[in-house]
Amino acid sequence: MPATLTVETPTGETRELTAQAGAVLRDVLLDAGLSPHGRYAERVNCGGRGICATCGVRLAEPPDPNHWHDDLADRFGYPRLSCQLRVRDGMRVKLLDKRVWGSRQAGDGME
Repeated sequence: MPATLTVETPTGETRELTAQAGAVLRDVLLDAGLSPHGRYAERVNCGGRGICATCGVRLAEPPDPNHWHDDLADRFGYPRLSCQLRVRDGMRVKLLDKRVWGSRQAGDGME
C-alpha cells in the first residue's frame, strides 16, 4: 500500500515522497536522493544495521521506539535512526544539518 511522507531538508526545502508503507525510511530517503547522513558519513556508515547512529532524523510524531538506540534517543532527545523506522502514511521527517551525528540542540526538532 503506498504512503505519502513529507521531508524537510536542512535548507528548508520540502519534498513530498510516495513509498511503500512499511519500507525502511533510510532506504526511501536514499532512493529519492535525500541522504539522512552527514557529509562525512555519506560513504562510511553501517549500511542500515542500526549501529553507527549517523542516519538520525527528526519526526513530527515519532512512533514508540523498538530499537535500543531509538529508546535512548527518545529518552534523551537525540534524533531517531532512519534505518530503524518504517514509513507510515502522513509521516513528516526533518533531515538535519549535521557533521557526523545529530545533536540535542533546541530548535532542530519539528515544530
